[in-house]
Amino acid sequence: MPGEKRNLRSLPMEEQAAARGEEQERRDTQQERKEETKPYRVVEGPPPEEVTVYRITGFIKWFDVARGYGFVIPDNGMADVLIHHSCLIRDKYPVPPEGTRVVCDVVLRQKGYQVLKVLQMDTSTAIHPAERPARLRKPEVVPTSGWVEATVKWFNRGRGYGFLNEDDDPADIFVHMEVLRKTGIDELTPGQRVWVRYGEGPKGLMATEVRRDLEEGPPLDH
Repeated sequence: MPGEKRNLRSLPMEEQAAARGEEQERRDTQQERKEETKPYRVVEGPPPEEVTVYRITGFIKWFDVARGYGFVIPDNGMADVLIHHSCLIRDKYPVPPEGTRVVCDVVLRQKGYQVLKVLQMDTSTAIHPAERPARLRKPEVVPTSGWVEATVKWFNRGRGYGFLNEDDDPADIFVHMEVLRKTGIDELTPGQRVWVRYGEGPKGLMATEVRRDLEEGPPLDH
């Protein structure tokens, strides 16, 4: 009878096989009907292009656990690559200290290159916090100058510092990466013009704030 559950074990073998076939056919039909009524999304235009994956080697520029991300500087000279904490967790790697060597697969996203998968990690070249030389720690410096225009003399993003020169003054102004991050600057290039405030540090002039343009960013401190 329809709706009754049959006991297949009480039937002969041939009838059991036929009954199982009917049951499977019924399930397949139900599944097909579900697929036909499942909502779908219409996408206009051509299909998306194939995603290109790049394999790179490089080292960790910095990684901020609080923010949940950091950046890799590739050896091949391409732009810095974003590495997210969730990627490290998925690939079972610890948070890498600065200077850690990595091998990664990366893809180009809307906002730049991003690590897709971490393949290898070597911390033998890393700079651990306890081993960081005291000279690399940025001392507290009180600005004594106003905003002046200066030229980038030299900057190494791997080492995290560089030097500026004020116009008509050969004295070097030391600038640390941490100062640049305050105003969203990722890198400086020799010859680039910037605005800077500086003060007297333990070994000479030190930048306390750097901007590309005085018209942008948070209110200026005078």
